[in-house]
Amino acid sequence: MGNRWTTRPPGSNWGEFGPDDQRGRMNYVTRDKVLQGVAEVKEGLVFCLSLPLDYPGGNKLNPRRGPPRIAPTLRDGKPNFCFALAGEHPLFTDVVCDDMVLLTLQYSTQWDSFAHVGSMFDADGDGEPEPVFYNGFRAGDDVVLAPARPEAEPWARYEGSRANALGIQNLAEHGAQGRGVLVDLHAHFGRERKAVGYDDLMRVLDRDEVVVERGDFVCFYTGLADMILEMNHQPDGKLLHESCTGLDGRDGKLLQWITDSGAAALIADNYAVELVPSGPYAATPHALLPMHEHCLFKNGIHLGEIWYLTELARWLRHHHRNRFLLTAPPLRLPGAVGSPAAAVATV
Repeated sequence: MGNRWTTRPPGSNWGEFGPDDQRGRMNYVTRDKVLQGVAEVKEGLVFCLSLPLDYPGGNKLNPRRGPPRIAPTLRDGKPNFCFALAGEHPLFTDVVCDDMVLLTLQYSTQWDSFAHVGSMFDADGDGEPEPVFYNGFRAGDDVVLAPARPEAEPWARYEGSRANALGIQNLAEHGAQGRGVLVDLHAHFGRERKAVGYDDLMRVLDRDEVVVERGDFVCFYTGLADMILEMNHQPDGKLLHESCTGLDGRDGKLLQWITDSGAAALIADNYAVELVPSGPYAATPHALLPMHEHCLFKNGIHLGEIWYLTELARWLRHHHRNRFLLTAPPLRLPGAVGSPAAAVATV
């Protein structure tokens, strides 16, 4: 398949959408799937599914990610904010505000691209693993770290690093609109810290009469985003990491269900969709984040994290529904490996 790989990872779908595919299972979100989503709109009610971009606050949830920093642009060295154009021309009455932002793209409600997590894998069959991403795209060739510039500000020292393949713009250009399906884990487990495996999930789907079909956006409500909001920009990292459910990425039956379900994307209001394991579980090399490996690296399934699903979940449960129209394009930012998601649900 192309020249990037001669063998693909076990349990992967590399090449099934073509040797150069960069959309993965978003290929299942066809015109018919969009129409299925539209058919779920009965009331015309819209729910915002994103947290404010300055939540969770601080960097205790992830020390490498910080909140947005907003500042005015400059106009001849002066702040272009509440700027009266009369100072430049007495006949102009305009007052202008214009700003810029230094934004960590995966700080708050976000999408992961396929360039977010790859794996050390022997894709060319020479006996030596190399860093590769979905469909065999290569670190160094397709996902490129720019040379260091030690004299620059810390955030800019590797400016120019980019995903020349698998960037988040591929999801934006698709549109990321289709049928969403809500799985209400919070209703069954509350804020208990629990890794939800295949058997647990099947019981929840059965009790709530939830059916997941190929091309659906599957959303898991755990309640963690509610806790983030309750902490009001002062997150208790220890408490957040010890609360609420997440999928069990170490459960092989669950990973197989994800494959068999045909889900186009997995979305949650928690930190990583899966619960981050506390340590190694096997004596052979393995992924720290096995669900990220299974979804992003092996099967081209986008992950959405730290979404706000509370009001939607409550409304759907009250009305004995679990499907809706989801509209959630990321920023069309070429080369980025993640993006905020300004998502909405319509019911």
